[in-house]
Amino acid sequence: MKFKRVLLKLSGESLMGSQKYGIDDKRLGEYAEQIAEIVREGVQVGIVIGGGNIFRGLSGAGRGFDRIKGDQMGMLATVINSLALSSALGSIGVKARVLTAVRMEPIGEFYTRDRAIETLERGEVAIFSAGTGNPYFTTDTGSSLRGIEIKADVMLKGTRVDGIYTADPEKDPAAVKFEDITYDEIYNRGLKVMDLTATTMCKENNLPIIVFDMDTVGNLKKVVNGENIGTYVHN
Repeated sequence: MKFKRVLLKLSGESLMGSQKYGIDDKRLGEYAEQIAEIVREGVQVGIVIGGGNIFRGLSGAGRGFDRIKGDQMGMLATVINSLALSSALGSIGVKARVLTAVRMEPIGEFYTRDRAIETLERGEVAIFSAGTGNPYFTTDTGSSLRGIEIKADVMLKGTRVDGIYTADPEKDPAAVKFEDITYDEIYNRGLKVMDLTATTMCKENNLPIIVFDMDTVGNLKKVVNGENIGTYVHN
């Protein structure tokens, strides 16, 4: 295994699978199986999952929701997804613990860095929910923060596409994929990989990112084994 401890960032939208809303059982099961595969090989896994399949704070603000309330609703959406993933992992024999950035026992335990690392060192999956606990921060920023705090070797950003392209490959057939790219080049090209706050945190704390297609079963194990899929982002 190339990486011993990883922070896996999953998008809430991906959990919809072929649906238009909510959680697709098949996709959830596939994610759980892929995570279980690397946990059983001894990789320590922390996970941050978005909430866009249920509610996205920013789009809520565009529809007239108060931005802070909207972001708080988004945080709760990530908790729902985290509980679903935790349950799916538990059903295939993988222990997982949901840690929340805002207090909501008994739904999840309140996040502390030490508690997170203890969980990982026990071989359990640590699922970090409710973002950073603050409005105006995305789950991308939440995953950068948690990745840095737990001293992850890498952030694995699982998406629908197989890496970073010069343009959106779903819209532009001429888009070219990067094998690897620096943070500075992402800034200079204006690429939408993560929001700027998240990217800056990874850059300043030297946390590399691999953007890869999580929806293809088996890819997570390939990435952790160091196979050259996806795009590697570094200083």
